[in-house]
Amino acid sequence: MQIIKDKAKQTGVEIIAFEIMSDHIHLFVSAFPTIPVHKIVKHFKGISSNILRKEFPHLLKLPSLWTHSYFCSTAGNISNETIKKYIEAQSKK
Repeated sequence: MQIIKDKAKQTGVEIIAFEIMSDHIHLFVSAFPTIPVHKIVKHFKGISSNILRKEFPHLLKLPSLWTHSYFCSTAGNISNETIKKYIEAQSKK
């Protein structure tokens, strides 16, 4: 988690909620509209993959640590608090 937090700080992205699941993560972030979402995702996946592969060499055997896919949505008509509660509830499932 610290890897993602550090990268967010470097790129000017605020992490509002973050939950790590066994096969994916949930992130609720706030970023300037000039930063494309795909670049935020690419930065998070890239830096975490590099650091984790250095720390755990057995991961080097995998062709890829992350898939190229991701889901993104805007907060729109839902409050930030509702999204934050949803993400935090994922760890209880």
